[in-house]
Amino acid sequence: MSKTLVQPIGQKRLTNVAVVRLKKLGIRFEIACYKNKVLSWRSSVEKDLDEVLQSQTVYSNVSKGVLAKSKDLLAAFGTDDHTKICLEILDKGELQVAGKERESQLSSQFRDIATIVMQKTFNPETQRPYTISMIERLMHEIHFAVDPHSSSKKQALEVIHELQKHFPIKRSPMRLRLTVPEQEFSSISEKLNTWNASIVSKDESGNHLSIMCEMDPCFFRECDALVRNVQGRLEILAASVHVEGDTQMDHYDDHEQDIAPSLLLPNETRGSTLLPNETRGSTAETSEKQATRSGNADGEIKQNKCSTCNALVGDAKQYRDHFKSDWHKHNLRRKTHQLPPLTAEECLADIDVSDSKLDLKEYSF
Repeated sequence: MSKTLVQPIGQKRLTNVAVVRLKKLGIRFEIACYKNKVLSWRSSVEKDLDEVLQSQTVYSNVSKGVLAKSKDLLAAFGTDDHTKICLEILDKGELQVAGKERESQLSSQFRDIATIVMQKTFNPETQRPYTISMIERLMHEIHFAVDPHSSSKKQALEVIHELQKHFPIKRSPMRLRLTVPEQEFSSISEKLNTWNASIVSKDESGNHLSIMCEMDPCFFRECDALVRNVQGRLEILAASVHVEGDTQMDHYDDHEQDIAPSLLLPNETRGSTLLPNETRGSTAETSEKQATRSGNADGEIKQNKCSTCNALVGDAKQYRDHFKSDWHKHNLRRKTHQLPPLTAEECLADIDVSDSKLDLKEYSF
């Protein structure tokens, strides 16, 4: 007698799926969706329900293939229409993700928060924004943890508030244009002085004044309410303002130094001093001529001072090379921990001691 091999041909296993789970009245309900489609549905990118759901069926356990009972559906949702219930679970349910997917989402949101912080802040000592790697390192130092249920912008504002307690960091000002009646200018001006706002320009047009100013974002709501009360108009020109274009290296120093007048002339003025048959050379040649003129005017080579290392460095080229040196980087790390700077010799000794400690730690048993 031959034996027949029975196989579950009609069995359908839902394994490689995204599960959305909703718990009501203590009962768990699940639906099986395609991966990467749930978020598209919730952000209204995907409109076709068949492209999101693998099957319009409600389960109590997707991985085991156990369907939800009709009486449980009626008790929890008031209907046994699976399509309507699937739509509710899609909107209100919790998306179940694997460990690697969750880690990827958190790291991506962490990067988004760091980017927002970088765009909205600057270093008050250099008047320049921090780099993204520096912001991420500072966030790690304050032990910031990403909340996946909160928006990135809200968490970025909380990070800025926390960073201001430990590191030199400030919010970038907003650039606004205020259009107010001429008779209300005095009251507006007093408020702007109270908010430490800087007026960039002021134009008159008929009976109204147009004021372009920069102020701290924390005063934006008060300014908006004040302008509305005087029947004016407020326009946001820039959400965050940073120093634009190239700048002299001396701007990175805390102490003001004299700059050669030839370096401060605009390009057009410098170009007009050339003879008609002369043409401009390369950027390197131009900078070399400027350095020669400044050296001849002062009678000596200009010395630049690094405020981080508290030391005089040579000309502009040596000053730029200094920023890439281990000495400057080591003093930057000390500065973030509020430690005094070291000289070049002390820095080398400190680095050697740190390396020897790491070697002992690595080879100790």
